[in-house]
Amino acid sequence: MNPATLIPIADTLTAPNGWFQFFLMLTFPLHLFAMNAMLGAGLVAFISHLYPGRAYRELSHELAKALPFLVAFTVNLGVAPLLFVNVIYGHLLYSSTVLMGLYWLAVIPLLIIAYYLAYIYDFSFKQLGNLAMFVLLAVLVLLLTVGFIFSNNMSMMISPVSWSRWFTTPGGTLLNLADPTLLPRYLHIITGSLAVGGLFSALYASTLLKSDPEVSEAGKKLGMQLFSWLTLLQFGVGTWFLLTLPQKTMSRFMGGSPVATLLLVVGVLLAVATLITGFKRLVLPTVCLTLPLVYVMSFMRDVVRGNFLAPYFNPSTVPVQVQWSPLIFFLVTLMLGLVLVVWMLSKLQIFKKVS
Repeated sequence: MNPATLIPIADTLTAPNGWFQFFLMLTFPLHLFAMNAMLGAGLVAFISHLYPGRAYRELSHELAKALPFLVAFTVNLGVAPLLFVNVIYGHLLYSSTVLMGLYWLAVIPLLIIAYYLAYIYDFSFKQLGNLAMFVLLAVLVLLLTVGFIFSNNMSMMISPVSWSRWFTTPGGTLLNLADPTLLPRYLHIITGSLAVGGLFSALYASTLLKSDPEVSEAGKKLGMQLFSWLTLLQFGVGTWFLLTLPQKTMSRFMGGSPVATLLLVVGVLLAVATLITGFKRLVLPTVCLTLPLVYVMSFMRDVVRGNFLAPYFNPSTVPVQVQWSPLIFFLVTLMLGLVLVVWMLSKLQIFKKVS
């Protein structure tokens, strides 16, 4: 069966596609930053349980206080990019979601349970004693499971050739496990997330926890070690992911496309630079290098998605019936929301420690 015949007709856009593409590429890295901090802080807190001494115990406790906030920010900052993906690729995402509907519906209860356990880990940290690390482990496993479900959906969305399996398995239980890019894609984003999360933990410890030098130094040391070694591992995982891409897509990063090749070169150079500053435990320089690196990686991800979908769909061909009011309403709401978030953060006791 021709995969193209299974693809629904795309909905008419209410503004030129470039607007939605711009906001997708603007908001998706913001979601990544929050997700990285959430996973990395959780991993650093878990590892801290394995170290003896007051400093690491207190480090786990301090990160426990931040974890529920990080889960909330990750979920909320994920709404905007998911909506923009739906606007641009909605007919594709809807189809892949139906194919794996059972797992997709499980995302909400899994997140609720993880969020609830994160609060238990925070509020009952001292009462739990040694059990706290197992509660945290459950949180991490649940969050990583949600990430795997998302990776399946996003990889199946760009692989219409796999959709015909629905005719033999129509129960919403399909996963994209046969896709050779799925596992390296998932590990690539998770390894990078844990690495950047380690950097967040180091920044968190060296700023918000500086009132306790011993705890601050423990967090900085552990976070920067995690960032540096996982970034080094990311070179291997990223190479694996690159080699599993179809030849036509991979060749774009090897000189076939000036933009894609430039993104790869800049990404590698930034990653090497972060390794140098990371192993030297230079927190702020590493942060300054990592911020553009995450955006570069997001742009590369978009290039891969576009090349996978090239035989089936081009967003620029979707009809446009301009209605500016929804976009203007979104922008106004976004600005008001940002002001409100900044105000709420200013009221948090945890952030008042900086001053």
